[in-house]
Amino acid sequence: MPQILLVIGDAAEVLDTFYPLHRLQEEGYTVHVAGPEKRLYHLVLHERPPGWDITEERPGYHLAADVAFREVDPASYAGLVISGGRAPEYLRYDTDLLNLTRAFFAANKPVASVCHGIEIVAAADVIRGREVTTVAKCKLDAEFSGGKYVDREVVVSGNLVTARTWHDNPAWMRAYIRLLKESR
Repeated sequence: MPQILLVIGDAAEVLDTFYPLHRLQEEGYTVHVAGPEKRLYHLVLHERPPGWDITEERPGYHLAADVAFREVDPASYAGLVISGGRAPEYLRYDTDLLNLTRAFFAANKPVASVCHGIEIVAAADVIRGREVTTVAKCKLDAEFSGGKYVDREVVVSGNLVTARTWHDNPAWMRAYIRLLKESR
């Protein structure tokens, strides 16, 4: 079965990470977890408590990366999934990850991004002219990078599938898996 690359870093959101990992495995895909280095990463839980305007962050599970970004051959993968959480805030400066992201877009391979993952595709300069969705507080990142922000649970724009938050995971993965199957 084809391989999928799942991008994480410290402070990647637990549900943004484990939901696609398990859903894609259920579909028979081999999922390789990638990070800046091949090591153990600390995931977090994001939740907006009643009465708060922002999310609260708590420690979550740990997940090891199978491979470092610089070691990835994008030609070996059928698609890319970019987890959300705070990780993309610093991962968007990783040149190896930006080059990988651009390679998936150049090859028109399916890419899925949720929540703050938009910061990576925005930094890679691959969303110009595309309709995208993301967590509302990243609307500015999408628009400054030439994307057209819409507030929907999932948006498919060419080879890119975006979702707002982990609350949209079922619709996000249904759309992404459909795109993966269509692209074979």
